[in-house]
Amino acid sequence: MPPSTPPTAAVTGYRRVFAVREFRAVFAAHALSLLGVVVSEIALTVLVYGLTGSPLLSALTFALGMLPYLVGGTLLSGIADRCPPRLVLVVCDLVCAGCAGLMALPATPVAGLLALRCAIALVAPVFNGTRMATLTDILGDGELFVLGRSLLRIVSQSSVLVGFGVGGVLLTVVSPRGALTITVCTFVASALLLRWGTKRRPARGGSGDGALVRYSLGGARDVLGDRRVRALMLLFWAPPMFMVVPEALAAPYADEVGIGVAGVGLLMGAAPVGTIAGELYAGSALSAVTRARIVLPLASLALVPLTVYAFTPGLLPALVALALAGAASAYTLGLDRWFVDAVPDELRGRAMTVLTAGLMTIQGVGMALAGLAAEFFAVSTVVAGAGVVGTVCCLLVAAEVRSTESRDGADHHVTDG
Repeated sequence: MPPSTPPTAAVTGYRRVFAVREFRAVFAAHALSLLGVVVSEIALTVLVYGLTGSPLLSALTFALGMLPYLVGGTLLSGIADRCPPRLVLVVCDLVCAGCAGLMALPATPVAGLLALRCAIALVAPVFNGTRMATLTDILGDGELFVLGRSLLRIVSQSSVLVGFGVGGVLLTVVSPRGALTITVCTFVASALLLRWGTKRRPARGGSGDGALVRYSLGGARDVLGDRRVRALMLLFWAPPMFMVVPEALAAPYADEVGIGVAGVGLLMGAAPVGTIAGELYAGSALSAVTRARIVLPLASLALVPLTVYAFTPGLLPALVALALAGAASAYTLGLDRWFVDAVPDELRGRAMTVLTAGLMTIQGVGMALAGLAAEFFAVSTVVAGAGVVGTVCCLLVAAEVRSTESRDGADHHVTDG
């Protein structure tokens, strides 16, 4: 148990995590920065469309929020281990605040808006990876870390449900550039919370050898070169790659079955609702041992509910299928513990950064492939096919994870090159 955790047996479940003062600061900062990201995405999309009248450029603002993840997650991941974590988190927040501030200036052209959007997305994986690694310092690498990670994911999923609604309402009161000014405030508030609410800790990987890019790529090579860690990462990535298919095709599916615009919102919200419910149940009602036992079965079968789309179901069956698939993402609680156990401390920041960058990238690939497939096949066929192909992939990855388990139950460790 971390030193900052109150030694009381009366505090159980998620309440144990909130009993840690530093985590409360990280949690609040996470909520504020997410609010800033969501508001900036909506405001920027509206602003770019208003300036250009181009649906392509407007849509591109969303894509630019995902594409730079791969670059930042590989070439800049060394920052997470080479620099003091609190410094990295605060600077990343301030960089995002500065970019949002420049976006809010009336003189900033469309090209500048898109470039600044890329800059925010470039530092995002470094920030997320550093924060994940820092959680192990704040909460330890056991049960509290698993619950803390779960809470941050729940906030992220909740932002999908309420964030865009809040942003839409906000834009009825202020202009898009005014909304971007509010985004500046949320990032600055997050930076202040992290600066004064968390402890200063040394860099976990030392100064490193050579240039930052070489150090980052060396860490990525070490992470992906270890069979056990690579298999665990693939298990994090595989289900989400296919889970985004019904989300990406929600609008054309609603048109295909004739359920109207309201149905689109319901289809896009069903999986996040299931995810939140699954995470809350697994985190509060299941023991660590049980969560470990269900990792492989849940991950293997998570996409099976999507096969119901083969029968072109109406709205209600589709919602149930999406909620069930979302709930199966509770497998990540046990997987979080396995991943932390498999990666040594000095490589943890880079490993977490590569993990988050890969997750965002693979979801972007899944959306793109879904759109491409829907050009040639019915949407219901594409979603059902994603369920079948995704299940096969997940079964293969689960088999690889099982084969990398050491005989004494301990995880393999990678070495920092």
